[in-house]
Amino acid sequence: MNITTILFWFLTALALLSALMMITRKNPIYSVIWLIMTFFSISGHYLLLNAQFLAVVNIIVYAGAIMVLFLYVLMLMDLKKDSEPRKNKLVKLAGAVAGGTLLLVLVAALKDIDIKMDKAQTGYGDIGLIENLGKALFNEYVIPFEVSSILFLSAMVGAVVIGKKD
Repeated sequence: MNITTILFWFLTALALLSALMMITRKNPIYSVIWLIMTFFSISGHYLLLNAQFLAVVNIIVYAGAIMVLFLYVLMLMDLKKDSEPRKNKLVKLAGAVAGGTLLLVLVAALKDIDIKMDKAQTGYGDIGLIENLGKALFNEYVIPFEVSSILFLSAMVGAVVIGKKD
């Protein structure tokens, strides 16, 4: 077992543990902090795959900008326990059924997947570098890229319209 394999398993365990801690915390501030830890461990995986650009973008965009926005919104919210609405048992049951259905669909989708024994090349190669990422994005995936940009633009316009005071 070499150092890359040890790092991979360490980062994987860290990502799973921090994701589990994120969803089990009652305090939303602690959940956000654990989510940031998850993003850093995923960026570590990108570094192992020699995708430095994706690792830096993941840290800047997700761990930086979006998490700061989450913390800002959480600080503006009133997090008193008295104001928290109580959920009735029917809502909890509906959530459990929806979650179970999602799990069932995921298991059914992954059941027939062909697992290849090819391992990812870690530490070398230039697949994740910005030049190759740009070539793939603007040659092979130009239509999904443009569709997603239209979706983001419409989401921004919708947020401005909703947030606009009359």
